Amino acid sequence: MSKKIIFTNGLIDLAQPRLGSKVIFKTDDFFASAKRIIDPLPPIFKEGLFDKNGKWMDGWESRRKRTSGHDYLIIKLGKAGSIRKVNIDTSHFNGNQPSMISLEGCYSKSNNLKNFNWKNLINKKKIKANSHHLFSSYSKSTCTHVKLNIFPDGGVARLRLYGNISKENNNLKNKKINLASLLDGASILACNNEHFGKAENILAPGKAKNMGDGWETRRRRDKGFDWLILNCIKGEKIDKIEISTHHFKGNFPSHC
Repeated sequence: MSKKIIFTNGLIDLAQPRLGSKVIFKTDDFFASAKRIIDPLPPIFKEGLFDKNGKWMDGWESRRKRTSGHDYLIIKLGKAGSIRKVNIDTSHFNGNQPSMISLEGCYSKSNNLKNFNWKNLINKKKIKANSHHLFSSYSKSTCTHVKLNIFPDGGVARLRLYGNISKENNNLKNKKINLASLLDGASILACNNEHFGKAENILAPGKAKNMGDGWETRRRRDKGFDWLILNCIKGEKIDKIEISTHHFKGNFPSHC
């Protein structure tokens, strides 16, 4: 088994729907729905599948622009946070991807788009077809909304916004809480393997939907054991610990 350690450094995807994030505005999504851009699953390609507007694509795709300007969408983050790294994924978009992108963020308690004061998170960058584009943002600003600009039009399969949930609005004092809650800012710092399921899944709220909604490593063929390091939210003491193996029937751990 590979000895590679996966360092996530406590960053989570702030755009994921299970945090409450959603697309609240888009200039155009004629070919493919804007809401698909934050689908937590990897994008897929369906050969020969067409809908009433053309080829079905797993991502956000606008029509060919015949006027000045560019297309963009706005995501309201379910949890305000600071963005450190961004993945612009154009998987399966080949010949219909944008030529450039940029990213902006703002902090607002309102959804009135006219009042948003946007700040640059990532300046204009060139992107390629069918590729993952990883960019770093050095802004320390806390964002509630994010604006993805594409120039001038085209398709993006997935947008991942890796960062930290802001703890400034958490009023958790004197409450019995889950110190390993993704919703309150808990995160994974590192793990040794997540071949079948991301380690972050064990921090998600509620009961897992299926076996893919948990943490699962590959089968071990050497000595040792699998592990992860958790960055808990602040608490005074631990009263109870729950380990859920829901849906794991022939592949659950023997000990923990």
